[in-house]
Amino acid sequence: MHLEAAAELLSRVRGTSPLVHNITNVVVTNFTANGLLALGASPVMAYAKEEAADMARIAGALVLNIGTLTAPEVEAMKIAAEAANEAGVPVVLDPVGAGATPYRTDTARSLMREARVSLLRGNAAEVANVIGETWAIKGVDAGEGGGDVRALAHTAAQRLRTTVVITGKEDVVADGRRLFVVRNGHPLLTKVTGAGCLLTSVIGAFHAVEPDAVQAAAAALTVYGVAAEQAAELAGESRPGSFQIELLNRLAGIGPEDVLARGALTEVKLS
Repeated sequence: MHLEAAAELLSRVRGTSPLVHNITNVVVTNFTANGLLALGASPVMAYAKEEAADMARIAGALVLNIGTLTAPEVEAMKIAAEAANEAGVPVVLDPVGAGATPYRTDTARSLMREARVSLLRGNAAEVANVIGETWAIKGVDAGEGGGDVRALAHTAAQRLRTTVVITGKEDVVADGRRLFVVRNGHPLLTKVTGAGCLLTSVIGAFHAVEPDAVQAAAAALTVYGVAAEQAAELAGESRPGSFQIELLNRLAGIGPEDVLARGALTEVKLS
């Protein structure tokens, strides 16, 4: 995966405007929809179990986010995931807060067992808890952890037999055979509610146009990280409200040339 491929995938998303079906949490629904629209994708939020399967079948990707869980939403997620699997639509899971409560952890693990999840995206604590490893979590945020995030991503990908993305100070993409690191982004992303959830949906948009989950994720992380850097420069280092608006603006304005000029994407050779 090279920056040229990431830039090309951005153009492909813009050219095809893939439909991304989101069953996400109430905190981030509006921001996620606006972010996907800014990028050039077509968001839909369909939560009712009566239509979840029909919507998942016609989508380019299905994104499941357990941030504000309710039993009806979990049921709708499983119905949508089954339909997406039958239709060959990639499923992306964001296990928000896995490890914070047994219900969240059990829900994330059951979705991984019962559905064919193409890509799992979370912070280190969430991913660790999905696979039964110990990593501190505070609310829905990763706590202090001295573990090796790259090793965790590689291990999780092997155990779950899927592509795993762990986001943090550096973003890691692994599928058990390949591992990429993206060093783009900005600390202000941690000051805006929903920035990680939007990222998961952006990965879904890229996966809708690129079957290889590793390449889709690496490209999406690079584009999103570069957009965040540009947004911080425009908004100022300590203005999260302005940053949120500028992030939407830069997702709309970022071009392949920005990815090529600023992208920090590298492959790590596995021994």
